[in-house]
Amino acid sequence: MSTTTDQAAATFELAPYKSLENEALIERIAVVRAELGPKLLILGHHYQQDEVIAQADLRGDSYRLSQLAATNSDCRAIAFCGVHFMAETADILANRPCKLAERDGERVTVLLPDMAAGCSMADMAAIDQVEDAWAELGEVIDTDDVTPITYINSAASLKAFCGRHGGMVCTSSNAAAALRWAFERTSRVFFFPDQHLGRNTSLTMDITNEQMPVWDPFADSLGGSSAAAIAESKVILWKGHCSVHQMFRREHVEMFRSKYPGIKILVHPECPQEVNDLADVSGSTSTIIRTVEASPPGTRWAIGTELHLVNRLKAEHPEQEIHFLSPVVCMCATMYRIDLAHLCWSLENLAAGTPVGVIDVDEETARWSLVALERMLEVGRQ
Repeated sequence: MSTTTDQAAATFELAPYKSLENEALIERIAVVRAELGPKLLILGHHYQQDEVIAQADLRGDSYRLSQLAATNSDCRAIAFCGVHFMAETADILANRPCKLAERDGERVTVLLPDMAAGCSMADMAAIDQVEDAWAELGEVIDTDDVTPITYINSAASLKAFCGRHGGMVCTSSNAAAALRWAFERTSRVFFFPDQHLGRNTSLTMDITNEQMPVWDPFADSLGGSSAAAIAESKVILWKGHCSVHQMFRREHVEMFRSKYPGIKILVHPECPQEVNDLADVSGSTSTIIRTVEASPPGTRWAIGTELHLVNRLKAEHPEQEIHFLSPVVCMCATMYRIDLAHLCWSLENLAAGTPVGVIDVDEETARWSLVALERMLEVGRQ
């Protein structure tokens, strides 16, 4: 399990920061950055608020940010403006044995400025639920012939589960490669926690919906499926989803195509199949950004992903016409929690030697999580 410092014991309490204007917070953040210099890295996930992203040394998706931070030889502290599972991954990669050896055992301190910044999708698959499901599956199929794959949007405990059971981690950009790797070794895959990414990716590999039963951890038995359905399965999907991407609908796509002739639909593969099937382009956050960046002036887009990112793309590419693929505003509420007040509070406590929101993955969980992450990296090198 990940542990955190006692926030109540912090030298600086959070409340006073909340009353400060952004300009004052930015000035105070700059003071800490000047004091710590290259030893501090502030990481900003694409979904963060604009004022927080403006303070980030590196901007990107969760795994890419962790990789970049872990390879930085000067870094001794990471403030991860994202969510809990991202900070866990940063801790695992930055403090893996080879990196500790390079620093003579000195750990990189990883901070999550607001410990309430979690991920609803990651929370939909708890380790005890996954372990129970694995045991129950073992009653009807041979789990030695099943490869568990967890999406990177999951707790470190689930990554460690995959490491222990011959599985791996995947991202939205390499899910297909992960599935191919798995099918070279076993006849089935257990994919969690996002059913949509697993389904949309598997459908491109000629796996049918009939071969992808959905495991509901709250069902009475076998995740709500029959023993026959499990026996005939190729990919067993966990009943989880991203609350942001889940809300995009077929009718939203149809509305934009009707209202804006020639518009292109660009979505994340965490969207439901009915949306993903209708899209012109489906891809990871990085793919979405690169697609817009490479498009000519005058291109019309309706983009199905988190609102902050869509609005940022719209501001950065005024030569294109960019819309949010929904009439309903939907932001990642947990991502949105980190603001300048939390970031400033976190950094000033770090500088004072009383760090708050420290993410420290226990050694055993980190060891097996790293196994699963390294398998993902190996697949990427093939």
